[in-house]
Amino acid sequence: MSFFKSFFVDQRFFIALVLVSISYILGFFYIGFEALGDVILVVLIVSSVTDLILLYSQEDGCTGQRQAPQRLSNGDDNAIRINISSKYNFSIECSIIDEIPHQFQIRNFEIKSLLEKRSEKTLTYNLRPTNRGVFDFGNINVFVNSKIGLFKRRFVLNEKQSVPVYPSFIQMRKFDMYAISNRLTDIGIKKIRRLGHTMEFDQIKEYVRGDDIRSINWKATARSQNLMVNQFQDERSQQVVNVIDMGRVMKMPFEGLNLLEYAINTSLVISNIALIKDDKAGLVSFSIKDSVIVRPEKKRTHIRKIQEALYNLETNFMESDYERLLINLKIHLNQRSLVLLYTNFETFSSMERQLPYLKRIARDHLLVTIFFENTELTTLLEKDSENLDDIYIKTVAEKFNYEKKQIVKSLSRHGIHSILTPPKELSVNAINKYLELKARGLI
Repeated sequence: MSFFKSFFVDQRFFIALVLVSISYILGFFYIGFEALGDVILVVLIVSSVTDLILLYSQEDGCTGQRQAPQRLSNGDDNAIRINISSKYNFSIECSIIDEIPHQFQIRNFEIKSLLEKRSEKTLTYNLRPTNRGVFDFGNINVFVNSKIGLFKRRFVLNEKQSVPVYPSFIQMRKFDMYAISNRLTDIGIKKIRRLGHTMEFDQIKEYVRGDDIRSINWKATARSQNLMVNQFQDERSQQVVNVIDMGRVMKMPFEGLNLLEYAINTSLVISNIALIKDDKAGLVSFSIKDSVIVRPEKKRTHIRKIQEALYNLETNFMESDYERLLINLKIHLNQRSLVLLYTNFETFSSMERQLPYLKRIARDHLLVTIFFENTELTTLLEKDSENLDDIYIKTVAEKFNYEKKQIVKSLSRHGIHSILTPPKELSVNAINKYLELKARGLI
């Protein structure tokens, strides 16, 4: 029974059968074609027996295993490797079909490769998950055929495994690397000059053009006979809290990921940058009823706790309760903090409904409201109108686009900072805002 499960006929076998049939049909009219059909049939039978003997000469002719990361990074390309080895004494052609998790909806996956006799090869492909959770890989199916190529033998490699998909730690590590090497400007992070003085003294250094002359240290200048200035550093141990709206407004998709996943990935990056800057990082999620709260801490290992909390966040597709958020912040934040609120306002009226709560939060904390540009509307506005319907559609799109800008102005009038950003540029814009506020000494 196992033989029939692993035995497959190649299309070349059927082509040969067609040639035999055609030869015999033509043989009714021309005697020579009947003899040709006999020759082709004998060659086909001999080749088929030889091919089967070659393919089944080795019990375990093909072995292999999948090398997947212990966890996948959401929204990033993750490399999956398949190690295949051949025990045959001749070269083989193989088609590899990996049973990819159903979440990817990839139905035509196939890797073709040529293996020399008794050789090994590592094949690599990439997967880009767009949501968090546990992803289940199935078996690896390897279809092998010899150079004759009339039949294929299937090897089923039992490589079932479950791999969790976490918020984008690849993106976090990228920003981490640039932050440690002071190369954040290479990826779009602005270099912001510090305005005024912060509370913490760092060192005395020689004056260079551009330094604040109010920082000149006259005693040190008299001793060294060169102009010396006091240098200050950013205040440390400030609290940076990422607040994520888990409501239905965050389920809008852009380029595969929904807004919630963009916010979760950026929250992880911001938390890590804050810890590098010796600030405290925390997390709050809110919806209609349930909330996840991770109190701000300064330990570097705290990032793991935040990562686990982000991994387990789930939405209930309801409208979020801002009053509950206000109460939670009052209870759990014991000092003035930078609160980065990830939400989405599509209309001015939707913002006005929540404005009283936003104003109350801004009274106790430095609030930055982060919401998203509708990139589909932006693309629509850039297209030329070809008919009257296009003009009507663009007019409506322009109205929604204008409302977004009005939301920014309204929040600014009430002393609330805001970021209106395309989803793909969320991380860069959020980091720029955080560094700007630190440079201005507001946190």
